Amino acid sequence: VEILPPTERQLLVEGWNAVQPREPVTQTLHELFEAQAKWRPQAVALVDGGQRLSYGELNARANRLARHLHALGVAPEDRVALCTARGAGMIVALLAVLKAGAAYVPLDPAYASERLGASLEDSAPAAVVLDATGRLALSGHLDAGAARVVDLDAKACPWAGLAADDLPVALTGANPRNLAYLIYTSGSTGRPKGVMVEHRQVVRLFGSTQAWFGFGADDTWSLFHSVGFDFSVWEIWGALLYGGRLVIVPRDTARSPEAFYELLCDEGVTVLNQTPSAFQQLVAAQAHSARGHRLRHIVFGGEALELRMLKPWYERNGSAARLVNMYGITETTVHVTYCPLEPADAHRTGPSPIGRRIPDLQLYVLDAQRRPVPVGVTGELYVGGEGVARGYLNREDLTAERFLQDPFSREPGARMYRSGDLGRWTSDGTIEFLGRNDFQVKIRGFRIELGEIEAQLSALAPDVVVIAREDQPGDKRLVAYHSAAVSEQALREHATQALPAYMVPSAYVQVQSWPLTPNGKLDRRALPAPQGRAQATRAYEAPQGEVETRLAALWSELLGLQGVGRQDNFFELGGHSLLAVKLIERMRREGLHADVRDLFTAPTLGELAQAVGGASREVQVPPNLIPADAQAITPPM
Repeated sequence: VEILPPTERQLLVEGWNAVQPREPVTQTLHELFEAQAKWRPQAVALVDGGQRLSYGELNARANRLARHLHALGVAPEDRVALCTARGAGMIVALLAVLKAGAAYVPLDPAYASERLGASLEDSAPAAVVLDATGRLALSGHLDAGAARVVDLDAKACPWAGLAADDLPVALTGANPRNLAYLIYTSGSTGRPKGVMVEHRQVVRLFGSTQAWFGFGADDTWSLFHSVGFDFSVWEIWGALLYGGRLVIVPRDTARSPEAFYELLCDEGVTVLNQTPSAFQQLVAAQAHSARGHRLRHIVFGGEALELRMLKPWYERNGSAARLVNMYGITETTVHVTYCPLEPADAHRTGPSPIGRRIPDLQLYVLDAQRRPVPVGVTGELYVGGEGVARGYLNREDLTAERFLQDPFSREPGARMYRSGDLGRWTSDGTIEFLGRNDFQVKIRGFRIELGEIEAQLSALAPDVVVIAREDQPGDKRLVAYHSAAVSEQALREHATQALPAYMVPSAYVQVQSWPLTPNGKLDRRALPAPQGRAQATRAYEAPQGEVETRLAALWSELLGLQGVGRQDNFFELGGHSLLAVKLIERMRREGLHADVRDLFTAPTLGELAQAVGGASREVQVPPNLIPADAQAITPPM
């Protein structure tokens, strides 16, 4: 049954997805870079600490290395792995691989050895370009018979004397439809998957967004992100395709918000790209600096953006720089949407706004049967158009599952990518991001959307993150992390009022700084485990009398804590409904009789001790204190 009126369906599928005709891409990335090198050979292209390379110098170095790779047999559609430290050599090697006609496979030395090995094995590169850092990272994974190794640190440099002029297209077979890079993303099974992206898909990204940004030769970009994260594609080519400067951010500097802000000021960076997690720390660093910046564009990506975290930035900087939120996916070439922000947005609550699609893409919000959903209804995001990648390397089954025929397009062979992300249309034709369709956890039989908990707690802590932890086997708990100046008691009371009991986090951990992955995203696995009393707000008061002492011993055993006091709250210490049942059963075995309902109405140790031995009675428990599963698990009297 079709529930959408024809007019609304036409608006969703065609009206808000009307594609603006564009000229087809006819040049590769490196050809466009070579054009800049011819027009402005003396202009600074690359800044790496004290080293500055002009466009002419960078082009010449890349050409020599490209000729060496070509002599080794590297050909179009071949893959060449890059594993080097951040620096000028990394950019030279990247350009050289493209100039030789091949695609680069970035392997960040900071990644886990197991991941590097899996990516190297899957990509089966024709050559591996590395330096001392890369050789150490790939130790044990390099098979001399599988790929030729090109060492950038070798004393004998066989390409030093080669010609520095551009390689002709007839020699390299340069074609916009050739593979440009293969970037590995995390897989749900733990096996990384290689996304294949062509030259034309990157070139059209900049052509389709240039009207919004106006990038040019006066811009200075910072290469903050790992070359193994596709945000780096936007940073590298945003500078080099327009004749701008690319400032490489040393790894240690990227880890220090204070040092990074100083670098931005020193180099006069005008275009900054950040994940919200990294930017939040940069804002805090700027608050302790008296220096001014020259930023004109700040682009967010990689994570959902909580608008209220921008309030300190706007209070300090006003509209000195345009902030833009861009939702993107590696499989659809870095960015999908564009959402310019204003200072007033920092006072908004609710889902992350991701704005409108890039003009040469289509963005659909579909239900489980892949039918358009009405405005305001949650559905899965599908992306069609020129940015959709070729697919996954060596994963035909997964490619067929995620890269689908676009039934709404009139273009022959048009495809769309199934993102796994949730969103909804708003009445003005923009999209709100609502998280992942697989970003759910199941605790004690309840399916819980972590984003819903975060949305409620964000009223007090704009930067809150909620995860499910299982620090003890079989005991999965919700833990909320934040860096706001707000007490645990305030957060818990707010959560109790706004959420069902089974969705109220067991612990609230305040962090001084957020752990980040090499890609600059929040590293959820590195968030610290709750430390029991260290997270409590109540002062310790020793148990009094035999009953309180015996109860304290039981609580310590069940909750895995030491030093339980008489004012401690069972649920604030990590207790939940199932542990409540276990506690009551253990108490009965030891002759301490109480009802599970007593624990919900008298949750502190001292209060529960007073209820022990009392006659059974009817108790009116506030509905928000009773877990939805309490009735099902309450033992018989």
